[in-house]
Amino acid sequence: MSEGSLAAPWWQRGVIYQIYPRSFADSNGDGIGDLAGIEAHLDHVANLGVDAIWLSPIFPSPMADFGYDVADYTGVEAMFGDLAAFDRLLAAVHVRGLRLLLDFVPNHSSTQHPWFVESRSSRDSPKRDWYIWRDPAPDGGPPNNWISDMGGPAWELDPATGQYYLHTFLKEQADLNWRNPDVAQAMTDVMRFWLDRGVDGFRIDVLWHIVKAQGLPDNPANPDWREGMAEKLRVLQHHSTDQPEAHAFTRGMRQLADSYGETLLVGEIFLPRDRLMRWYGSEAEPGVHLPFNFELIENSWNRDTLARLIADYDAAIPDHGWPNWVIGSHDAPRIAARVGEAQARVAAMLLLTLRGTPTLYQGDELGIGTVDIPPDRIRDPQDLRQPGMGLGRDRSRTPMAWDASPNAGFSTAVPWLPLHPDWPMRNVAVQEQDPHSMLALYRRLLAARRAHPALSLGRMTLHDTPGDVLAYERVHAGQRLFVALNFGPDAQDITPPARPGRIIAATGTRTAFDGRIDGDEGFIVELEP
Repeated sequence: MSEGSLAAPWWQRGVIYQIYPRSFADSNGDGIGDLAGIEAHLDHVANLGVDAIWLSPIFPSPMADFGYDVADYTGVEAMFGDLAAFDRLLAAVHVRGLRLLLDFVPNHSSTQHPWFVESRSSRDSPKRDWYIWRDPAPDGGPPNNWISDMGGPAWELDPATGQYYLHTFLKEQADLNWRNPDVAQAMTDVMRFWLDRGVDGFRIDVLWHIVKAQGLPDNPANPDWREGMAEKLRVLQHHSTDQPEAHAFTRGMRQLADSYGETLLVGEIFLPRDRLMRWYGSEAEPGVHLPFNFELIENSWNRDTLARLIADYDAAIPDHGWPNWVIGSHDAPRIAARVGEAQARVAAMLLLTLRGTPTLYQGDELGIGTVDIPPDRIRDPQDLRQPGMGLGRDRSRTPMAWDASPNAGFSTAVPWLPLHPDWPMRNVAVQEQDPHSMLALYRRLLAARRAHPALSLGRMTLHDTPGDVLAYERVHAGQRLFVALNFGPDAQDITPPARPGRIIAATGTRTAFDGRIDGDEGFIVELEP
């Protein structure tokens, strides 16, 4: 586990904060968040102590999948604002010393994108091969057995031209054909458009999907599939994802990003660890800077599981790579809903003290927990298409609560999704007045991370500890910090590797560390030389 240096790029030292624009703040009273709303609340983000903002898609879209169906890659959706509003936001972000990442969606476009409209117009269209079209199978059905990640066949018949087009997600999201060099060039031009405008990088949506196997063979059946599992899991996506040719396109994205300086590429790549690591590329031919690591979301929340995955993941990182961690996103159940509020405090300390770049999701700094979405308020197409499967993402996309005024200060109108039930007390204004709130904890942890390079750049050593306690050291430039986290309800006595000094941060109210760690408690302690 290598030790970094203060010359490390900003994204190795920094913390990313994800904003879901529909749900952050509404400036114009339509119940939907927008760019001006984000700009009005930038001080909240800056005061947290993060370094960069990642915006979920803001591009023109019919909103079949809430912006992940892009109809124009170089514009701004009217409900969010316009390019002038984006430029104002970007300038305001930079004035505060923050950086801005956009969500880049290269695998598919909206079927309302002019490219697809032209592609669909005729089999002889110059853009026909910009998308993946195939003749029906001999029985008239889909060309192969691929299943949409949203359920149902991954193919939609176009009666006018008699062919099917591929859609990995909704039928309104047609997959682009990255084997066509014109597509690769067009998407490079999109990235260049935003980089020239001043953005600091991209989170790249479903990057591992962008190339499909030649010939589009059937995917093998999944022998472990059982009733009650998501339909997409009926097959193993061996031929529809993670193709070797995708790495060449990723290297091209990286070369473009590097030509703009310290520009960050984060790849959404949901794969087993050994395959995930390939997306770092090699030292000579690097891939994305950070292939997203979902292991803290996807695994059980207990000491033994977490200790094992942390050690194994860190050991798997190539020498030229850098780890990253995330405990929540717009696609995943909120951490406080998963593990409860007490453990959500422990999770905050874990996220912000592990070796690697953390990504924090909006609202987790308030400890937003379970939000029940009434059937008539469900908006997520994944939930509507596969009801009762627990796949709904609305529960993670509910609006931010800013204060105790009507609609939590999010909007003057009824928000597009319900607020969390305890919003009158769980909001930014209330928590700012409480030194023991979740918001105060996140601010303390982020301040500690900024003040102590050992927490961002230091080498990490895991220690053997009893019971439910996970403990590790972070060491940098002569400073030794000891992190102890109790993932269980019972107190434990532990022995630090050296004499403990002052407490840097704690999840609770204790001000001294005597070797005892209470249930659901965490400490960052300075060790004496």
